[in-house]
Amino acid sequence: MKRELDSLVTQMHSSGIGYEEAVREFKKQYLREVLLAHRGNQCKAAEELGMHRNTLSRTMAELDLKLAEVRAGLKRPPRSERPVYTVVRRQG
Repeated sequence: MKRELDSLVTQMHSSGIGYEEAVREFKKQYLREVLLAHRGNQCKAAEELGMHRNTLSRTMAELDLKLAEVRAGLKRPPRSERPVYTVVRRQG
């Protein structure tokens, strides 16, 4: 994992992404991942992150990370987009 992070940092630096933007994107992705792991539950996510839920909420607002977007990723796709499985029954 360290190599992947090193590679990502190198790519970001060579692309001209500044420190503030890099930190902002890291925080946003990290919080999104923790929220997804807790199915959008801010209390549980905040506990894992070692912060108060209000601090998490404020940080999400600062990063423009909307809980509705996180939860939208958790919903099942509509029936029309789900794969259809056929069951073959054996006669005998």
